[in-house]
Amino acid sequence: MAEEVRALQEEHVPMISRIAISAGDAATAILQSLAATGALTYYFVNLRGLDSKLAGIVWLLFGIWNAVNDPIFGYISDRTKSALGRRIPYIRYGAPIFVLGFIFFWIVIPGTDGSQTLLFLQLLLGLFVYDILYTAIATSFWVMPYEVAVSNKARSTIYVWKILFMVFTLVVPFAIEATIKPEVGDLAGIERFRWVMIALGVAMGLIIFFSTFFFKEKKFAQQEEQFEFIKSFVECFRNRSFVVFEVLSFSIMFAQTALMTGIWYYFDVVGMPRGVLLPALAAGIVAGVVAWISLRDRLGVKRCTQIFTLLFSLGCGLLVFLGRNVPVAIVGFFLLGIGFSGGMYLIPLMNGDVVDWDEHVTGLRREGMYAGINSFITKPAISLGAWALLAIMRAYGYNQALPAAEQTYQAGTGVLVGWAGPTGVLMFLSFISLLFYPLAGAEWERIKAHLAQVHEEKERAYLSSLGYKAD
Repeated sequence: MAEEVRALQEEHVPMISRIAISAGDAATAILQSLAATGALTYYFVNLRGLDSKLAGIVWLLFGIWNAVNDPIFGYISDRTKSALGRRIPYIRYGAPIFVLGFIFFWIVIPGTDGSQTLLFLQLLLGLFVYDILYTAIATSFWVMPYEVAVSNKARSTIYVWKILFMVFTLVVPFAIEATIKPEVGDLAGIERFRWVMIALGVAMGLIIFFSTFFFKEKKFAQQEEQFEFIKSFVECFRNRSFVVFEVLSFSIMFAQTALMTGIWYYFDVVGMPRGVLLPALAAGIVAGVVAWISLRDRLGVKRCTQIFTLLFSLGCGLLVFLGRNVPVAIVGFFLLGIGFSGGMYLIPLMNGDVVDWDEHVTGLRREGMYAGINSFITKPAISLGAWALLAIMRAYGYNQALPAAEQTYQAGTGVLVGWAGPTGVLMFLSFISLLFYPLAGAEWERIKAHLAQVHEEKERAYLSSLGYKAD
């Protein structure tokens, strides 16, 4: 057992691989943060005039599409066999099409101006096409750390880099909102905004494409015979840790969508100062990352996750009820930052444990199927997050045809409630659900150590089958 634990602790991922995985993942997330949250909704609703009710319908239909799209791709990727591995081909060759899908959002198609039907169709079709490639690329990046490492210590070295790069996924939308976001009727500003989005799409696509030349997958997993689709789907839900994890995963995805979309309205309609609140958010993220890294081994992933969900919920509550008070909002933003850091660092570690438990039970590595079903469950949270925010704002009297300065006080209250209220409730429910999460303690660490040894043996056997000398 001592040898197993030593093997687990000494697992290592090269620095260049950690950076490449993190940079490509962040580039994908930056485009998604603009397409699935504030910028795209603001562009179609406020700048191009799509009715907010129709925009809400688009997001709901989009969620239904994801119920079909993601599990199927996860299943296919688990069964993919290629010289590059199971995931890299989808990233490398999907990146150009992914970028074209993103660019499609920002093109003004002749005849669409003034047509609710055509604007509705452009947004709907664009989301459908874009998301096929987003699913392929994001799912592949999501599971890549599990392809290259088993121990939380080794995976953690990847996630630290991911968090460093993921700061840009928060900074870029905020920077765009604060600098080049055009007001209603600003034709020159809208044109500039469109071209910045297109240029950003091209730049991120190049990062995604070239990142794949700096990391390699282990190949033994693609030699395993996977379950058929129905059995593979069902086996995931027999994993109790996965069911509990999905409550949290859904809540995090909802939070990211609602908060990143709503913050555009929060600063404008409620009139809060960006200069003090955004630094508080950044400080919370930094403090959270430092805390989770130092506490991960001492308290365990489960306990740390419970702490951050409770603090996240508290921060949302402060903003719902006292979000117009600047000192209180500073505290709320700091707690949101701690919540975001937990979502970026602890959630992937927990997801890796869920997949490892499945391998312990079934003997197969099925990261793709788990990622696909996770998307099947959480992608609707993107739609619901955007829809709920818009619906609550409308209920409080928000008028999309008016500039921010002309919105009523009550509309500002609707922004506060729709922005942080549902997220606060979901994060508290996640805190409760984690009481039933089973993967923690000494026995689980022993299982993880054994899996590390199994992976070494499988990799050695695979290399030997190709005629290579295994060390």
